[in-house]
Amino acid sequence: MLTSVRFGPKDHGCVVSDDELQVADFRSGYDYEVIFGRLYVSPAPNFEHDWIEKHVFGQVFLYSRQHPDVVAYVTDRARVFVPGTHKTTAPEPDLAIYARLPVPNWRDAAPLIVGEVLRGEDVDKDLFRNVDLYLRVSSIQEYWVFDIRQDAKRPTLLVHRREHDRWNVIELGPDAIYETPCLPGLKLTISPSA
Repeated sequence: MLTSVRFGPKDHGCVVSDDELQVADFRSGYDYEVIFGRLYVSPAPNFEHDWIEKHVFGQVFLYSRQHPDVVAYVTDRARVFVPGTHKTTAPEPDLAIYARLPVPNWRDAAPLIVGEVLRGEDVDKDLFRNVDLYLRVSSIQEYWVFDIRQDAKRPTLLVHRREHDRWNVIELGPDAIYETPCLPGLKLTISPSA
């Protein structure tokens, strides 16, 4: 039986096993993901990031209450396991939308849409790494990236919409209202001030 392991920012890039993750204790103030068997540590979201995340989450959550036949579950604490990788790969999106309730563990859950709020610390993670990883998860039909780098009060939105084995990318400005075929009737305001 493994004893508890404590991870923090100094452990960024270290190799971790699934068993270690089951008993791990994580230093607060950071987000942790496992990508190809290595721990990926990033600073916890700042206020602007959290504000946009909650703005989007709130709209989708209300939609889920009005359309339980379309959305069964919405969370900002998901773990998405990528199939077909030799070592555990599980990014943790800022938003995950499920058409069906997730099973008792994240490993077998199948999100319909995932979203990230783009921070300045590591844009490659959300603009490149996750684009590839989320395409490998067949249940994910859209990947949303809210970009707050120019103006945190007026983000832009990149929508990656699945078309077979590739993404079709749609760019939307801060004043746009996004409507997706995945969530009929949702009119997602991108900016909180819109």
